[in-house]
Amino acid sequence: MAEKTPETSIEQGDPRRAGEAMAVSAVEDWFVREVLPLEAMLMHFLHQNWRNKADLEDFRQEIYAQLLEAAEVQLPERTKPFVFATARNLLINRVRREQIVPIDAVADMESFGLASEEPGPDRNVIARDTLRKLHLALDRLPVRAREAVVLRRIEGMSRREIAERMGITERTVADHIAHGMRILANTLFGETPKGEA
Repeated sequence: MAEKTPETSIEQGDPRRAGEAMAVSAVEDWFVREVLPLEAMLMHFLHQNWRNKADLEDFRQEIYAQLLEAAEVQLPERTKPFVFATARNLLINRVRREQIVPIDAVADMESFGLASEEPGPDRNVIARDTLRKLHLALDRLPVRAREAVVLRRIEGMSRREIAERMGITERTVADHIAHGMRILANTLFGETPKGEA
């Protein structure tokens, strides 16, 4: 009788190993489909909220590691808020760890929720301008990608619900959303995500 090795255990029907492989595959698929399209926005957030730009690449990798670790336990329902909450918490923990907060450590303390909850007039103007830019960027998306992005990111529908409404597969919905989010990130932040020409 042949000895069971890690390489052959899945082939020979080891359900535990097969389940682990499927779980890893699901996490990897989620990461590529849901997290990577947010990279330009994540880097913009880090750039805006941390003065030492030399730390940003390390922060991104640490955030990705934390996201993957959490996703192995359970995939989040809403990826974008999860990504940015993780980034925010990482920055807060880094400031706390340093114990002394230099004036230039954090570019925008309001983004940490330490300032008044009431936005000032300048923030209202910036928010309106950002909303206007987002609306224009959405109008530039291909029709199907725009519909998928709006249904998922604004109306909060699941991919299954969007697929039923649009009469397409869930995989096609995911492709439309990823494509649309890449175009939005490029339009809004002037960055071309990795893998795009």
